Amino acid sequence: MTGERIYLYDTTLRDGAQTQDVDFSVADKIAIAKDLDRLGVDYVEGGWPGANPTDDQFFAEAPQLTRAVFTAFGMTRRPGRSAANDPQLTALAQSSAKAVCMVGKTWDFHVDVALNIPREENLDLIRDSIAALHAAKGEALFDAEHFFDGYKRNPAYAVSCIKAAYEAGARWIVLCDTNGGTLPHEIDAIVREVVETHGIPGDRLGIHCHNDTENAVANSLAAVLAGARMVQGTINGLGERCGNANLVSLIPTLMLKLGYETGIRREDLHLLTQLSRAFDDRLNRAPNRHAPYVGASAFAHKGGLHVSAVEKDPSSYEHVAPEAIGNRRQIVMSDQAGRSNLIVRLRDIGMAVDAKDDRLTGLLDLVKQRDSDGYAYDTAEASFELLVRRELGEVPRFFELLRFHVTDERRYNAVGKLVVESEAVVRVRVGDAVRLEVADGNGPVHALDVAMRKALEPVYPALAQVSLSDYRVRILAAKDGTGAMPRVLIRSARTDGTEWSTLGVSTNIIEASMEALVDSYTYALMKSEAKPV
Repeated sequence: MTGERIYLYDTTLRDGAQTQDVDFSVADKIAIAKDLDRLGVDYVEGGWPGANPTDDQFFAEAPQLTRAVFTAFGMTRRPGRSAANDPQLTALAQSSAKAVCMVGKTWDFHVDVALNIPREENLDLIRDSIAALHAAKGEALFDAEHFFDGYKRNPAYAVSCIKAAYEAGARWIVLCDTNGGTLPHEIDAIVREVVETHGIPGDRLGIHCHNDTENAVANSLAAVLAGARMVQGTINGLGERCGNANLVSLIPTLMLKLGYETGIRREDLHLLTQLSRAFDDRLNRAPNRHAPYVGASAFAHKGGLHVSAVEKDPSSYEHVAPEAIGNRRQIVMSDQAGRSNLIVRLRDIGMAVDAKDDRLTGLLDLVKQRDSDGYAYDTAEASFELLVRRELGEVPRFFELLRFHVTDERRYNAVGKLVVESEAVVRVRVGDAVRLEVADGNGPVHALDVAMRKALEPVYPALAQVSLSDYRVRILAAKDGTGAMPRVLIRSARTDGTEWSTLGVSTNIIEASMEALVDSYTYALMKSEAKPV
């Protein structure tokens, strides 16, 4: 199988757009299409011309793709109309797309109930539509909707549908597990029968799987191993209900594990992690840390035994090199950590400590104690570095927070609108001077951040380049209700793109927030090599 070609068809902009709470703008669709083209995907399905104003505008402003085939989606002609007189087929033919993919019924149950037409007429819909778009565009694809359900109920009819499309000139016959309920062993058996018994060659056969049983990726791989040579999917597994097959997982599995070639160059596989995370950022959602291959935790090692082995040979606990897909290895510090974890983490932050250094035992005990207190340093690398450097006396004293006070007021303003205002007062020692600052903010944490900046930025202007990009709270002891222990994680960023995380833990959420803020300022100043006044 090594070296055989698999074609990649991305349907993020159409099937992925049907994800709940996902709504692409035209600008989003253009940017995503260009990212997929840069990666080397073979087909980018842009949407359904005529279905909605966004898709109409997108096809009117279609991006110029250099590697991918820009594809439009639609359905076979309507019953009672000829292909020439079907407005939907006309819109597909006149679109800016280079190819067209049409969905049609292959499950007799749907033909009988949903279309309510004779089964032979459905075959005519498929033949006429594929022939018309093949003539208009040169490349037509057929999505055999509900094929696996239809095949299990009436294999002869399901096969007659895909043969109608194949004989009418479809470049790809795409077998769809539309309900997402088929299992890998069934996919394998049915695809093999389609190829070996029913005469549809594998190099004309594609697979389209939904993830309703968490098997979309496995089902897609099963189809490929059974002979299919085109895979449809979406970025990060977006899609209706439980999503579609995740191309971000499929691509490296096909190339690195199974040895197939795709339109993606081996040297460009490192773009996957960046593409996956940038896509989530565009959707304004946090990337899945535990996503295979590209997740921040995909190559994170926490147990001391694991870390010790990885130090000797990464392949002992890593199935591929993280750099191959643009990810990186992380050594996690927690109460599960051993000396190996600590030594690697110290080395990563530029601290060369001998493995026999007596200070390591104390540092490891400190980290484990703090972890049991709620400080999860596996998600806050900046706070971990500060903890270690403070213990070793290597953190300059840039400032000292002496006290702070926050008030929230809920009132009606001058025009009678109900507002909630926060005011923070901070007293900070910077060098020999004590600075008192007051600031309003959109909530208590924002007010504290503004007040601290007023106190620090005149002395340390480097802080003006730092902003807070994320703020999260996790309750560590939910059983205590409103008296529970919250852990605050703050993500900060510098204008050059550098990011870091700090945390605070306290029964008082404002105190926990302030601890994380102080760590963020201190880390930023330390990394900017600011000099204490």
